Amino acid sequence: MSVLQIILLFFVSLCSTSWIFRKIHRIAVMKNVVDMPDARKLQKRPVPVLGGLSVFFGIVVSLLCCQIFFGTSGLLSLLALMIVMLCVGTIDDILSLTPSLRFSIEVVIMLLFIYTSGASINDFHGLWGIDQISPYIAVPLTVIAGVGIINAINMIDGVDGLMSGYGVVIMLVFGIFFSVAGDFSIAALTFITAGAMIPFFLHNVFGIRSKMFLGDGGSLMIGTMMAVLVITILREGSPSSHRLPESFGLIPFTLALLSIPVFDCLRVMIRRIMYGKSPFSADRTHLHHMFISLGFSHLGTTIGIIVLDLLVLFVWWISYKAGCSIGVQLVVVLAASFLNTYGVYKGVYLLGKHKARLYDSLLALGRKTHMEDCRAWISMRNFLDRKY
Repeated sequence: MSVLQIILLFFVSLCSTSWIFRKIHRIAVMKNVVDMPDARKLQKRPVPVLGGLSVFFGIVVSLLCCQIFFGTSGLLSLLALMIVMLCVGTIDDILSLTPSLRFSIEVVIMLLFIYTSGASINDFHGLWGIDQISPYIAVPLTVIAGVGIINAINMIDGVDGLMSGYGVVIMLVFGIFFSVAGDFSIAALTFITAGAMIPFFLHNVFGIRSKMFLGDGGSLMIGTMMAVLVITILREGSPSSHRLPESFGLIPFTLALLSIPVFDCLRVMIRRIMYGKSPFSADRTHLHHMFISLGFSHLGTTIGIIVLDLLVLFVWWISYKAGCSIGVQLVVVLAASFLNTYGVYKGVYLLGKHKARLYDSLLALGRKTHMEDCRAWISMRNFLDRKY
């Protein structure tokens, strides 16, 4: 598959999502499939929650074009998994499944994926001198990693534009990685997904009447896709393991790329357990809530989270280019991820507690991220809301 074909599929996905978005928005309003505001949530009005369906439609149309015109039928095997997770999340949006039931469903789905695809995290690719590992370790490790990534991605979907904006950036990085590794079919999938999320991101951030949330259906679907991409990279015999240098730490790379959602999820869940609460109970202690409390806009919060995540990736890249072993690369990523989640959250808390001058600077920076009254923002909002 050529670069031109991938670019074409990217725009097919973008245009398909743009076309279907208004229709799905109307259905959600008619059927009252909306997210109601409450004390924990940040919106002030009911918002439709079927945005994941519009993203899914754009991905499906592009994958069908892939099959019809380019003959890459292997990509269609991912559709079944995406459909299942989209359905589970959409049912959760409508009926509010219990966390334990949804968690059990996710575990079963990951086990079925491992059984049907034969793919698992069964190779450490030289980390601590370990390569292939036993299925008795690989299967539970894959389930834990897969379910963990799915829920970590789902938990960051709490601010307008964060899930979709972060998703676009991460999918583009994954796309570049798979292109360099020579796996152009998977690269096409990542660029297709990025293209499908861009129209949603614009409506979610700039729109008022046209605003729609991804919902659990969309966030679980995107989280599942990211989990599958990680498994694809770390499975035995993956193209990336053959085309990239042996010193390239595949495990540190994937962990760095998903560092903020994963480590923030761990931080919040451990905190809840320490306070005697369920790790799945909802609260407002995520990093994105911290940015909001500092007065950052939703777009400013999204940019802040993405910058923190890319900073960990950059630190890993420096350790790799400096010739560090894969084990050292992992330690660097773990340390940077800890500092950029727990360190940042605790640091801001202490700055606010002691009324430090730096805290006032952060508040001033947060105020500057509000651009809702500028001409360009209003023009974008009017353009997106014109038919709603």
